[in-house]
Amino acid sequence: MFEKRVFGHNYRFLRIAATCLLAVLVSSTLAAAQERASQSQRQTAASAQTPADTDEQRIADLVTANHILFDLGVLDGFGHVSVRSVKNPAHFFMSLSKAPGMVTKEDILELDENGEVVRGQGRPALERFIHSEIYRLRPDVQAVVHSHSQAVIPFGATKVGLKPIVHTAGFLPPVTPVFEIRTVAGEENSMLVITRQIGLGLARALGSAPVVLMRGHGDAVVGANLHDAVYRAYYTQVNAQVQAEALRLGEPVYLNPTEAAKVDALNRAATFKSWDLWVAHANADAACRK
Repeated sequence: MFEKRVFGHNYRFLRIAATCLLAVLVSSTLAAAQERASQSQRQTAASAQTPADTDEQRIADLVTANHILFDLGVLDGFGHVSVRSVKNPAHFFMSLSKAPGMVTKEDILELDENGEVVRGQGRPALERFIHSEIYRLRPDVQAVVHSHSQAVIPFGATKVGLKPIVHTAGFLPPVTPVFEIRTVAGEENSMLVITRQIGLGLARALGSAPVVLMRGHGDAVVGANLHDAVYRAYYTQVNAQVQAEALRLGEPVYLNPTEAAKVDALNRAATFKSWDLWVAHANADAACRK
């Protein structure tokens, strides 16, 4: 009798344990299925919110980028921004010669690898060769900004190198390269990049860096997309302003290469926040001007 009772207790225990285990397995399976469904929904929603990377979308963003850079004071009546074509990566889009703050979709030209207009009407920018030659040498570059930032110019005209000092400019190299136009165009040059030869010299000076300073002129900034290039153009200017202020107080402490690389990786994942804010401001300013 004792053995029968023990066996009966064990049997009931095993049945309860098996039932509980089955419930846990079913619950886990359902939870996993629900999580996969939820993840799929999130991915679908994110995909629906992210514009397709087409030439049409890049042109629309290019117009916005012109307005943003003007709104931020990086560009004024001069300077320009471009973006590479998706359909034909040897080509790029850029506004005709016009003040950036006034650029519209109708002002956008398509230029080939030599900087010659292949679609659109109007006079192209004289310094379009900054863009064409950088795109030629840097297949990783999808957007280029050229500005005459007054904060940046002193670092290209003195022996004080532009170095990363603020965390938002971690993309800057330990010392930003400088393009000396005299090495390509001689002493009697116009200071402008108006030929492919000069543009090639500038692109070579840029090398693999994200920014190159142009002595007495400004800078050229590149990015993996328009958002990236606009972000870098603005924070290159900010870094120059902060570094100049720090130099007045004493010897600055700059970001070391590890700090710069780590913070840049974090910042690049969040550039959408700045872009969204700048778009809202630029659109509000444009509405006020109407």
